[in-house]
Amino acid sequence: MEDFTIAIYCFVDDYLKVGHPKAGARRKLNDAQVIATALVAARYFSGNFARSKAYLKEVHQFDFPDKSNFNRHLHRLSPTISSLFLALGQTLKALNVSSQYMIDSFPVAVCRNIRIERCKLLRHKAYRGKNVSKREYFYGFKVQVITTLEGLPVQYFICAGSYHDITAFQSMDIDLPTGSELYADSAYTDYKLEGYYKELEQIHLLVVRKSNSKRPDHPAMDFIKKAMRKRIETTFSEIAAFLPSKIHAVTIQGFLLKVVLFIFAFALDKSL
Repeated sequence: MEDFTIAIYCFVDDYLKVGHPKAGARRKLNDAQVIATALVAARYFSGNFARSKAYLKEVHQFDFPDKSNFNRHLHRLSPTISSLFLALGQTLKALNVSSQYMIDSFPVAVCRNIRIERCKLLRHKAYRGKNVSKREYFYGFKVQVITTLEGLPVQYFICAGSYHDITAFQSMDIDLPTGSELYADSAYTDYKLEGYYKELEQIHLLVVRKSNSKRPDHPAMDFIKKAMRKRIETTFSEIAAFLPSKIHAVTIQGFLLKVVLFIFAFALDKSL
């Protein structure tokens, strides 16, 4: 844990030194310490900031402000955290010599179905989605994640739980190197979109075909796609298992921030 904490802090601090304003002299914590605390909480304490602060105060002598000031400071750094993940994703894409990627989604529930009427974070039926693999409904968000073949997340997109995978994918701004191959399951079927990415972006969207597809694959390609599909399922089960069964938050912004922190911490844990 100590090595991971030091590595995270050094990574964040080095990034913030380039084009990021310095923290005020009166601050107890600089921006790198705040972000590192949040990532350590996501990695080791199920997103519990209090436990992360207690650990860092005891082991690394971090001088924390009160709970309210820390949370406000962390929320102000939300855009910085997103840009940090983007920078990490660009580095991972540059190191991915195979130029092969996978995309899939997983649900993140805000509450159980029985508590929907009492839920204070969300108040709209658009967040009511269905987890097909578990044959159950959930109330919350669906997270689209693009990973390398090694399971390293390089891009994410969060949408309401009722959104279909292809609808969310159409809203994403896919940023992959020229000549990349992106494997997906049949839920991402969109022939026009496949042609668009292939012709204009030189990105090959390789979707597992449905049994009644009008564009069936050659048997060899069909075998490759189905083999990759198994790899996708394994990778995304690891990501879903990394998240706690319940994410505690009092605002929707705080909930989404924790989701991003979990994805970020997973990427760091796999890459460090």
